[in-house]
Amino acid sequence: MGKWSDGKKEMLKADISLVSDTSMIAADIPSITTGLRGLAYWQVEVTGPNRDLHSGLFGGTVANPINVLCSMIDKMVDEKGKITIPGFYDDVVEISRQERQLLAKAPFDEEAYKQAIDVEKLSGEAGYSPMERTGIRPSFDVCGIWGGYTGEGAKTVLPSKAWAKISTRLVPNQDHEKVAGMFADYFQQIAPKSVKVVVTPLHGGQGYVCPIDLPAYQAAEKAYTDVFGKRPVPVRSGGSIPIISTFEEILGIKSVLMGFGLESDAIHSPNENYPLEQFFNGIKTIPLFYKYFAEMAI
Repeated sequence: MGKWSDGKKEMLKADISLVSDTSMIAADIPSITTGLRGLAYWQVEVTGPNRDLHSGLFGGTVANPINVLCSMIDKMVDEKGKITIPGFYDDVVEISRQERQLLAKAPFDEEAYKQAIDVEKLSGEAGYSPMERTGIRPSFDVCGIWGGYTGEGAKTVLPSKAWAKISTRLVPNQDHEKVAGMFADYFQQIAPKSVKVVVTPLHGGQGYVCPIDLPAYQAAEKAYTDVFGKRPVPVRSGGSIPIISTFEEILGIKSVLMGFGLESDAIHSPNENYPLEQFFNGIKTIPLFYKYFAEMAI
């Protein structure tokens, strides 16, 4: 990250950062996001032979990069859902039982959740609830994978290369640059000598926590209560907004996350949408936040 001059910091000086790139539990269950996960993201390239080969003439004696890549990815998470990168959990702060109990108060209907995304069973790290897995624990995902012949019909090819895009969601206190290096080292380490591996970091960001005793949080809480008629539930989001940790690191300010999106918005999907009612509720709520926060500063 480049250096920021004192002049630029002074120009952006603020008491608090207000961000609305978050969501609520439901239209009738207001919530405020108190935590965001960090992110580390890579592209990996696995190379076997120097050109595509005939799978009949070479298959069984020359390593197939796609097979190898799939096998390597499979080794990254164990049977209990834990990421296997050595040292990966060293900086993960274990959440107290008290905070886990507070997080558990957020309503969650597992059957409705599974039905909404059409899956029969959920999976993840053993010993944690679905909301904890996406809020207070790291995760590992392959975001894309390709290689070989993918056109119409059949072509008996043993490909020269295979690629994947891989990400980890990190929790506060995990450094994305440190994790990026650990992943690259481990992925190279587990690669068989039958292939060559290149790991390219693409981007990353730190996690963030907003304390619920922060005056800005309390002002937001009061604003939501006025508009929705009930106290908002504090929740940890599984998503990442890297600029939030940058605000804290460079400008020395915290952020309050007042979003109004819903699960039904289908974010990052073809039919992404946003209800007008939530838009209008946001218009009502945010000015009240400014009112209450300004009163606290007097």
